[in-house]
Amino acid sequence: MFTIISESPSVDFVFTCDATLRAFGCPLSRIVSESLPLMTSMQGNQNRFVPERCAQQLFGVNMSTREKSDLQAPLWQPTPDQIVRTQLHAFMQRVNANYGRQLQTYGELYHWSIENIPQFWAEFFDYAQLMYSGDAQPVVDDVFKMPGARWFPEVRINFAENLLRHNSQDLALIFRGEDRVRAQYSYAQLYDTTSQIIRAYQDAGLRSGDRVAAFMPNMPETIMGMLAATAMGAAWSSCSPDFGVQGVLDRFGQIEPTILIAAESYCFKGKVIDCREKIRSIVSQLPSLKKVILVPYAESEVRLKFDNSVAFPEILERYQPTPIEFARLPFDHPVYIMYSSGTTGLPKCMVQGPGVLLNHLKELMLHTDLRAGERIFYFTTCGWMMWNWLSSALATGATLVLYDGNPFHPGPDALWQMADELGLHVFGTSAKYLDALEQSETRPAAHFHLKQLRAILSTGSPLAPEGFDFVYRDIKSDVQLSSISGGTDLNGCFALGNPILPVYRGEIQCRGLGMKVEIYDDHGAPIRQQKGELVCSAAFPSMPLYFWKDEQGTRYRDSYFDVFPGVWRHGDFAELTAHDGMVIYGRSDATLNPGGVRIGTADIYRVVEDFSEVVDSVVVGQQWQSDVRVVLFVQLEPDVKLNEDLRQQIRARIKSEVSPRHVPAVILAVPAIPYTRNMKKVEIAVRKMIHNEPITNREALANPESLDAFRDIPDLHV
Repeated sequence: MFTIISESPSVDFVFTCDATLRAFGCPLSRIVSESLPLMTSMQGNQNRFVPERCAQQLFGVNMSTREKSDLQAPLWQPTPDQIVRTQLHAFMQRVNANYGRQLQTYGELYHWSIENIPQFWAEFFDYAQLMYSGDAQPVVDDVFKMPGARWFPEVRINFAENLLRHNSQDLALIFRGEDRVRAQYSYAQLYDTTSQIIRAYQDAGLRSGDRVAAFMPNMPETIMGMLAATAMGAAWSSCSPDFGVQGVLDRFGQIEPTILIAAESYCFKGKVIDCREKIRSIVSQLPSLKKVILVPYAESEVRLKFDNSVAFPEILERYQPTPIEFARLPFDHPVYIMYSSGTTGLPKCMVQGPGVLLNHLKELMLHTDLRAGERIFYFTTCGWMMWNWLSSALATGATLVLYDGNPFHPGPDALWQMADELGLHVFGTSAKYLDALEQSETRPAAHFHLKQLRAILSTGSPLAPEGFDFVYRDIKSDVQLSSISGGTDLNGCFALGNPILPVYRGEIQCRGLGMKVEIYDDHGAPIRQQKGELVCSAAFPSMPLYFWKDEQGTRYRDSYFDVFPGVWRHGDFAELTAHDGMVIYGRSDATLNPGGVRIGTADIYRVVEDFSEVVDSVVVGQQWQSDVRVVLFVQLEPDVKLNEDLRQQIRARIKSEVSPRHVPAVILAVPAIPYTRNMKKVEIAVRKMIHNEPITNREALANPESLDAFRDIPDLHV
């Protein structure tokens, strides 16, 4: 055996001589003699020694994903005692008892769940102890009918009833509005306030099937408004207040809401942002509104008024708490209306039902091991699906920690100070936040104990291997890091964390139970340890019921089923690893295709954004001389100029650490990189700009002005 420095500071990397010979194709003596000087020279380097870089730098070998996986040691793994105490383990034993199985591993449970999809969902439906009436059989009419499978056709259920079933004095919500606003509510207070809002909705004429829209920050009143709407059978839809007026109208204008609930202000970077002019404009252009509910945020009272408006404090004064009569409705009754990003046209309005709750609870209870009394936080706005995901945690009896504002205010450690003070058990964020935190040279582990923290969740974009290093080095070494991936379309995950499996650098731990997720090649054949299209080849309960005003289902089918009929094509370029984990390489519609070979963008970002000179980057493919060439745009630090030396350094690193095919033909500097409001790079919009194609919905972007720098660039035409 031979031990070398690991990419993890807490685990030595051990591999056998046989593994070395297979991976490097050279004698062990040469590894020892030539790697020791390399390791010595890398002391103090933030990248440290990792096996694949040794292979690349010493022997000119670009290791495959499989070879890297074979050589990795876990960054974290649960103890046997931790495993047997998880809800996932308890659920597996329940399946064994009820179905006469002897499942012992997650892989065995996963394959049982996708080979017996109706039985899996029936078993979890019962395990989650959902409140409903009717018969939970049959589970689904045709699991291979996509779209159009009907789930639990004999069940009648209410979404809010299940979220409010823990009517106790235990804490339901803790709120932090930066360092200005604080509040907390017990489950009993949450129930009572929801009942008061229901009375106001009823007096405004809201009926089952109507829509309630929210222009709100991530604050308790937003969750209360959602609970009241869904308790009555109305559908809920929300946008965050940083949206522009047109972006809001592009969404709410399509669904014609009966009621709008809006906050007059919100906080960002210590400043109070006034929303009153936006609200006036929105209200004037939504003729369907019967009532506007105005919510104070940093102020003690509401200052805005319309003929049909009421202030939230007035509702609490006017109506007394009463028992809620929850409307139990069919399993295909609308609960949420979610939106696509809308960067290429009007956002698609995706109507979702109670299957979202069933899938959320699977993810929260089994994959996150969330329990009553624990505290869970996710940094999100009300315009991102993670707000809906977090809200469903109420059904577990956990305490939701809500944060609204800038995560770096008043300093980059703001969220970790909050996590330490409140004793968070689960901390959720985005890969972009973790990258920004590392760039700020913040080391939470040096200042906070984070004793209760057992899981960190990351989504929004692929978490680079270096992001894993940062978490285990500078945040907490003994924590389950769950990179998760899914989408607004399913309001959940296809791949996510797992409390009984190890965490490997750069990998999502597993595919979600009951989700028949596969990777297809271009011909629709399943592949492993190769890059391809992420698909789901069987129906799942949280699929959209339909798209709004898509009576024939044409837009729905074209969005997911146009490439592989009857199979959900999600639009991610991904790979199943040797550990049966997953790596996401980026959006498949943003993959690059130089010389006819598809390559993902995530590998390029991982290398480029490791340069201290680079703040951010975006890479696209440009049509060029009957082929596609790779074009890289970089946002540089203020005092840095893009010169030929830096270009060559970037190209050399990409060539050595990724592959020659990934090397950009053109590298250009731009002032800023465009993002959606959910902090996802808009590669497609950039690609359209450089090809002089129209961008139809700039309002969907957080920084639409940044696109202007990509138009008519002379260097792209030579």
